[in-house]
Amino acid sequence: MSSRENGSQLWDWIKAIGIALILALLIKNFLFEQYVVYGESMMPTIENGNRLIVNKLGYNIGEPKRFDLIVFHANPQEDYIKRVIGMPGEHIEYVNDHLFINGKQVDEPYLDNYKKQVTNGNLTGDFTLEEVTGKKVIPKGKVFVMGDNRLHSIDSRHIGLVDQSKIVGEVNLRYWPMEELKVIK
Repeated sequence: MSSRENGSQLWDWIKAIGIALILALLIKNFLFEQYVVYGESMMPTIENGNRLIVNKLGYNIGEPKRFDLIVFHANPQEDYIKRVIGMPGEHIEYVNDHLFINGKQVDEPYLDNYKKQVTNGNLTGDFTLEEVTGKKVIPKGKVFVMGDNRLHSIDSRHIGLVDQSKIVGEVNLRYWPMEELKVIK
């Protein structure tokens, strides 16, 4: 093989690696992001140490929906994972461990097993949206979020409503630990 052919092959490899790196950066910055969960606020749905894939594209073309698991910028240093409970224009209230939206009871089936484990009271304490945020209804461009581990979650009851512009994306996949691989919906 001549030095010219070697140089051509080397250039082909450099181009292929460069294209792969550019594609990886585009995917990470605009489509998907990996997150590691720290803390217990989403137990038992998501556990401390789980690794997740977050879809960053979906909310650029659509809106979050009730009960979506989202990652958002809670402050400049931290991102939180929580569940969307309330949407713009809605009034939220919890009474005797039941969610009421605009006066109608809404089931939260993802909490059924966890509620059975709580022996001394309710999983979710009673409150109204107005008591925790000072708002009668959730304003446009905001959502009300909560962790599934209601007794140990810093969420909209503490930090207020989440601005939709702070949402990174929707959790789509738990890929670690491997035995708990699961598409999240």
